[in-house]
Amino acid sequence: MASSPSQPLSDTQYSAGLEILMRGSGWLTYQDFIIPQLSQLLAPLFDSRTYISALEIGPGPKSVLGYLPGHLRRKIRKYTAYEPNGLFATELEKWLCSTSETESPLPSLGSPPNIHRIPFVLQNHIGSGSSSGMEDDDERFDIIMFCHSMHGMKPKHSFIKQALEMLVEQPPAGMVVVFHRDGALHLDGLVCHRAAAFPTGVVSVADDDEVLDCFASFIAGFVMQDVNVDKAIRADWRGVCRDLGRLDRAHLGYRFLFSSPDIMMAFNHHASTLPELTAQVPLAELDKTVKNREARRHCPASVVRPTEVRHVQQCVRWALKHEVSLAVVGGGHSGHCLWPNVVSVDMGAFDQVHILTAGENGGDSDSLSGTLVIAEAGCKTGDIVRKTMAAGVALPLGSRPSVGAGLWLQGGIGHLTRIHGLACDAIVGAVLVSVDSSQVLCVGVVPSQHQPAGAVRPENESDLLWALKGAGTNFGIVISVTFKSFAAPTYLTRNWVLPLSDKHDAGLKLSDLDKLIPRKLHRNYSADAYLYWDAGELRLGVTTFETSTTGLNFVTPTPASVGALLGLENDCQVVDGVRLFETEMYMSGMHGGHGGGKTSSFKRCLFLKQIGEPNVANRLVAAVQTRPTPFCYLHLLHGGGAVGDTTADATAFGCRDWDFACVITGVWHRDQDGTEIARSAVGWVYEVARNLLPWSSGAYGADLGPDPRDTALAVKAFGSNQPRLARLKHSLDPHNVLAYACPLPKASLEQKLIILLTGESGAGKDYCADVWVSVFHRRVHRSLTARAISISDVTKREYAAATGADLSRLLWDRTYKEQHRPALTTFFQEQVRQRPQLPEEHFLNVVVGAVDVDVLLITGMRDEAPVAALSHLVPDSRLLEVYVQASDKTRRIRRGCHGGNSDSDDNKDNNSGSNLTALSYRSRLVFNNHTTGTEPAERFAENYLLPFVHEDLQRLANMVRSIPNFPRQCIEFCHVLGISQQSGGLALCTSLLQSHFTGDWAKVNAVACCEVGGLVYASALASHVDVPLVLIREAGKLPPPTISVPKSPSHISSVASDDSKEKRIEMERDAIPRGASVVVVDDVLSTGETLCAVLQLLDEAGVGAEDISIMVVTEFPVHRGRELLRQRGFGRVNIQSLLIFGST
Repeated sequence: MASSPSQPLSDTQYSAGLEILMRGSGWLTYQDFIIPQLSQLLAPLFDSRTYISALEIGPGPKSVLGYLPGHLRRKIRKYTAYEPNGLFATELEKWLCSTSETESPLPSLGSPPNIHRIPFVLQNHIGSGSSSGMEDDDERFDIIMFCHSMHGMKPKHSFIKQALEMLVEQPPAGMVVVFHRDGALHLDGLVCHRAAAFPTGVVSVADDDEVLDCFASFIAGFVMQDVNVDKAIRADWRGVCRDLGRLDRAHLGYRFLFSSPDIMMAFNHHASTLPELTAQVPLAELDKTVKNREARRHCPASVVRPTEVRHVQQCVRWALKHEVSLAVVGGGHSGHCLWPNVVSVDMGAFDQVHILTAGENGGDSDSLSGTLVIAEAGCKTGDIVRKTMAAGVALPLGSRPSVGAGLWLQGGIGHLTRIHGLACDAIVGAVLVSVDSSQVLCVGVVPSQHQPAGAVRPENESDLLWALKGAGTNFGIVISVTFKSFAAPTYLTRNWVLPLSDKHDAGLKLSDLDKLIPRKLHRNYSADAYLYWDAGELRLGVTTFETSTTGLNFVTPTPASVGALLGLENDCQVVDGVRLFETEMYMSGMHGGHGGGKTSSFKRCLFLKQIGEPNVANRLVAAVQTRPTPFCYLHLLHGGGAVGDTTADATAFGCRDWDFACVITGVWHRDQDGTEIARSAVGWVYEVARNLLPWSSGAYGADLGPDPRDTALAVKAFGSNQPRLARLKHSLDPHNVLAYACPLPKASLEQKLIILLTGESGAGKDYCADVWVSVFHRRVHRSLTARAISISDVTKREYAAATGADLSRLLWDRTYKEQHRPALTTFFQEQVRQRPQLPEEHFLNVVVGAVDVDVLLITGMRDEAPVAALSHLVPDSRLLEVYVQASDKTRRIRRGCHGGNSDSDDNKDNNSGSNLTALSYRSRLVFNNHTTGTEPAERFAENYLLPFVHEDLQRLANMVRSIPNFPRQCIEFCHVLGISQQSGGLALCTSLLQSHFTGDWAKVNAVACCEVGGLVYASALASHVDVPLVLIREAGKLPPPTISVPKSPSHISSVASDDSKEKRIEMERDAIPRGASVVVVDDVLSTGETLCAVLQLLDEAGVGAEDISIMVVTEFPVHRGRELLRQRGFGRVNIQSLLIFGST
């Protein structure tokens, strides 16, 4: 059989195989990775060009570029492709030559697409300047893409070099982008401009012999010529597929799931410049550098090992000159210290520890009279502990002997944390190389004898030192760190292992532990817990560490409840800081020491309070019960104490309020590295983290990197310090040289703008969203990111999984989607019936997934009054709704219904009614999308959307002073009226109220206000627009005749006083004629009680809801004032607010 000749796949066979690969969950790689990554990568290049010329290599039946956002697609004027599959080439040409503007993927092509029905092959004269192999050898491109994979192209680096020679040379130079499935790319020293990975890609294949035959042949790339041999080998291949795939029994008809990770690499003209660096900086021995086995699976361009500070400077200068990024190797434990085709800088040669007693620091700091420790960036924790112990001092480092500087700079949790704080809290100074200028910088306390020659102190020294203490891998390449030290202790350790009979028993033990450890143990006690499964039972291990600086004199009494809860310990030892590493229970006893150390692991860490609370305890126990390998466990490190003594904003490490750091640890046998078992363990870690994240008080940034699954964790890694860190990252690393460190958000708007597009099917919501994204990118004069996402894509994915429908066609083929729309609607309604909170879950998932975006446009909304229903979920963001409408005829044409009245209630995206006037609420903004072309949508965005990202709103927000613990404890009061007390404040607020009003001031008959909060701003506005002012006051303060209604206390009134007595408000009877147009102005919209009473009063006066608009200076969505107004019948009142705040 092995000697039987094979033959390549026919076009039909190849087409059928690729269709399986792209169908269903396989398309998610494009939806979730390729298209977003490509959009982000290409935006700067496309923005720099009037038009773009593009070459795609192996695009298949549809252009990948054709799925980019519209503002990018419209830049492509010239398109060329190499597609040797004749079927694909014909379909590609047909797709690109569509005559309908709304359906054309590349609507701005100046000439027909040039599709070569041959492979892209290597020429013999690479480097001669004419190596394209095309009819016009002088043709150059702005972007060249290897679309789906580089399988079959050998040697791969030669293909990339050939493509690089085909790029335009004008600055900024073009790019070659490679997407490659399932496997590392060895590119012989080529250095990429940017790299990204998508480790969670999955291909789903039906459990059907014919489908498996097709899939296996496609993966193999051939079939056998002999029919009998081919039949036999197909049977073997089916068996291999069924052995390797994960059977998904939840899917209709069953299917196999195969892991299909993807990587993206972008190369520019500097891809071949590595020899320039390696001629100046020594190389490292990789096997001795990196311990993380997942990182070692990556193929870096090179690992250099600087031995002098000037070598580090040369690395930075090289990276800046050639527009590439660097990774940094410290202890070698990070999974992203090596990255595909990226140069890593191994700091292992900087391995000295210097101990300076009082008086040896050269008088550099009067405030630090004790011993200082200078640790270079290549030191390991164990080395530092040994040398400091010999000098009688200690540092509050982590609890692993082999970890390096990445831990100290990003936190550092160990057994001295409760008494001395985190490792980063002990940092008082540092020496580093700037990744902006390549200068050597000294910050904080650096004794003169340890300051490199030529080092300078930066202007923003205090900011940089602040950032290094908790996020220090992001702002420069650290050479050394100065620590303050403490007296070296002796440790008394005790171990317990408690068998747990069932999950109920486990919950009780965690609850008891929660009541004991955080609240009753002295600071010199640290107690860690371990939840794991061993010998057929669930177990809880506990290890306590008591410290003493007076030898063996452990004088702190142990609470009696410890013995009552844990019983007699299994062992008890007195150890020093070195032997401490050997005594931890999870290393010495759990799972027999993890197979003698012959295991690999993957970890993520969340900070928890109240681990005994049922929502937390149940999730912890369930996590261990669902472990994919026997060795997975949860490690709960004791926090509190000195961690909370440092305020959240005193260092970059902003997560201070926690009792336990929960280290979720996936473990597998080392010989299973790279297998499905290892991937399952990693997936388990992320799944447990996702389930615990809503109940956590933060995430530990030390482990996080460029893996897209880390994005949601990184959002919670730095607490309220994120905006400041984002600004510092933009300032200190503007070229993103350290792109593969813990992800920080980009410097962005102070407040996210979320635009919800509603309307009926066919109105053009997705089209409008696409146009408006381009307006935000082009018209805002600062760096701003905008993205459009359909919230209904989640439902389509779940529907496709449940029914077997083609997901890629549901997402991109309108005709196919319309055929399934009734079933989709029924499916979604049944989901909501079973899970009423599903719309909120979908909304939050979309927002969290776009955490790095300033302006998020969401289509596919199915909620009535979505701003009122959802704004409290994201109280720090501004929500706007835009209702997009079009005529019935236009909508039918857009949906592909060219005859008869095919619309029905099943065909709405919005479940709220068949037209805008029938709604029980009124959308503030309505866009009539009746015409073709982008100009009307662009004008709408400029007039009504862009004002919400204008800097004047931020200026106004900065005038609102925050006052803690007023008028009661735990209340943060926002002094909105204080705007009027600041220079220019009242004038600015008045101007914004006038300009943001979406109505016509000429048609307004009165401006109304209630009491002092509204009077300050309403009177100024009424005077400014020359409209009468109508006063609404507490009953008894206006002359008769009046009309009045009862009014419940406002939010602030209710928290400031225990007096909950209902009052009445009144207005003069004839102050406003019936049917008048009224604008109500108030300073605050919180619970809505005050405005509700005002609207009831206006209703008594004969003014209907459709004739009323509300304008408030500040809204607090967390109190759901809009929803209260809607529930009480005022949903059709137009409500506008200038500012949004998350608390009051």
